[in-house]
Amino acid sequence: MTIGFRFKERAQRAAGVIVGLIGVLLTPTLWASTSQPTLDQTLANGLRVLVYENRRAPTALHMVWVKAGSIDESSGATGLAHVLEHMMFKGTKTLAPGEFSRRIAALGGRENAFTAKDYTGYFQQVHRDSLREVMRLEAERQRFLKIDEAEFKKEIQVVMEERRLRTDDNPSSLAHEMLVSQAFQVSPVRNPIIGWMNDLENLTIHDVRQWYATWYAPNNLILVVAGDVKAQEVLAWAKEFYGSMKARPLPTRKPQSEPEQNGVRRVALKAPAQNAFLMLAYKAPTLRESLGPLGVTQTAARDLVALDVLSTLLDDPGTGRLTKRLVQQERSAISVGAGSEGISRGPGLFYIDVTASPGVTLPSLEAKVKQEIARIAKDGVDEQELTRVKRQAKASQVFRQDSAFSLAMEAARLLLAGRTLADSDAWLTVLEDIRSDDLKRVAARYFIDDQLTALEFEPLPLDGSAKRGKAPSAFGASTGTRH
Repeated sequence: MTIGFRFKERAQRAAGVIVGLIGVLLTPTLWASTSQPTLDQTLANGLRVLVYENRRAPTALHMVWVKAGSIDESSGATGLAHVLEHMMFKGTKTLAPGEFSRRIAALGGRENAFTAKDYTGYFQQVHRDSLREVMRLEAERQRFLKIDEAEFKKEIQVVMEERRLRTDDNPSSLAHEMLVSQAFQVSPVRNPIIGWMNDLENLTIHDVRQWYATWYAPNNLILVVAGDVKAQEVLAWAKEFYGSMKARPLPTRKPQSEPEQNGVRRVALKAPAQNAFLMLAYKAPTLRESLGPLGVTQTAARDLVALDVLSTLLDDPGTGRLTKRLVQQERSAISVGAGSEGISRGPGLFYIDVTASPGVTLPSLEAKVKQEIARIAKDGVDEQELTRVKRQAKASQVFRQDSAFSLAMEAARLLLAGRTLADSDAWLTVLEDIRSDDLKRVAARYFIDDQLTALEFEPLPLDGSAKRGKAPSAFGASTGTRH
């Protein structure tokens, strides 16, 4: 497990919506720091342009980020950001459905898109000589998307099937969805990125057109280009293809602050699967605008970094405390995982999940997890253990900067969350100063029952011999998807 900006983004992975990232990373090429782009300029219409030059390989990565994700959706219309992402491949005024992808493939390139709680992203990786054409094509659909009724009716069925396969028929994804919906009562982060099925069934083409018209404005976009490119050429092409777009007033984003939790929340779930598992979610900070500066003297910043260090101390495959005790020594668990949600505009959670070995009860595993965290809160960690984690973090940061995709993604996500590019370097500065007392403090402060939502998953026979029924819950939630 790595720390720093490579948070284990369990919420996004469980949603099954971020796709196509494997295989798009460039060969390691000693990139500059995220905090030091070759060019960082905002056009008159509000479009921010970042360029990271590197000459090692004749390739270019082109990304457009929209500051609009599931956190911006309203009740009854969840899944809109993701549905619009699908429709972005269904044609423009001059491109037929599917033609965008065919043209990128003809250029020898790769392309895809992803939706998250905070944003929607589109990317292409091509030979440097094809960059101008790729920018033209992307600008075409950012400006002149054609949202056709027939195409919408077909694509909404695709999205619903995606939900069935990746969530409804996936025990871990279904459990994660239920866990988050119980952990948060007000904040829209409680809604799944892919949307509730009932909402998908009732979305209209008007909803999708309105989403595009509302959020796809130049003053709500970030353009990032990395690779063997010339920054001034990229800027000129950005002005050529995006400069005539008109900035538009954006809706006021209401905070929808989550009320304080004052007691453990519990939920149970049954579904066909092989193993029982436990999911624990503690309220935890995210790297967001309201966090304040990342500095060694800021307690909030130290807490954020210390929590990510703690995740590695708990679940590292070779040396993690939960891994060693539960998996290697006692063999009471098949696997363990821990991680925080990282950079986000909304509130976050620190997750711990444990897959039980046959015959082991979930309450006993929960007790053991809490025992290990209590030990850290009481005794901290020794210097050798802490030094190892810091070395892992530093090495991870170097390798991240070697990847065009990771570099561009880190930069855009920081800006979209209201942060600055300087946070990339500041993170390591804070990390270097983290001490055992920091880990003791966060273990005692955040890992308390008043901030806990726990889910117990009971497997049903895979042959369907047992019918799925209602599982008990502190809030009476059904065992299936909540609508």
